[in-house]
Amino acid sequence: MLEYKISAKSQKGGKASSLSNKSTIYFDASAGRDNELPNPAELLFTALAACILKNVERYSELLHYPYRSAKVTVQGERNDSPPAMKRIDYILEIETDVDERKLNNWHKNIVKFGTISNTLANACELHGEIKYITN
Repeated sequence: MLEYKISAKSQKGGKASSLSNKSTIYFDASAGRDNELPNPAELLFTALAACILKNVERYSELLHYPYRSAKVTVQGERNDSPPAMKRIDYILEIETDVDERKLNNWHKNIVKFGTISNTLANACELHGEIKYITN
């Protein structure tokens, strides 16, 4: 079993940061909304995107599906009361020469074996699609 640990802190006014490994991530923990720093929902979406992109790389190697680049766009819908993510949608775009059957198999593995994607799918509606990146 893998274990993860981070530490986070904030200053009065809401400027916050987390430390994991040797990297610091700054985020908005204010009572309002900061226009520069990501808020917790955006960090959640970033974690999903990172999970998906990590698995693009992992399954590219395992399945021998070469790619040149990958891009994920994530958006979601939040309930007000109780506050929770109701639905999260993503589009994964991959620049690759694999055929559509392989592309769909790749996507199936990316989602099925993603720690963050599985966690979110158990908590809310998670919908995604995969597309080719075209130049």
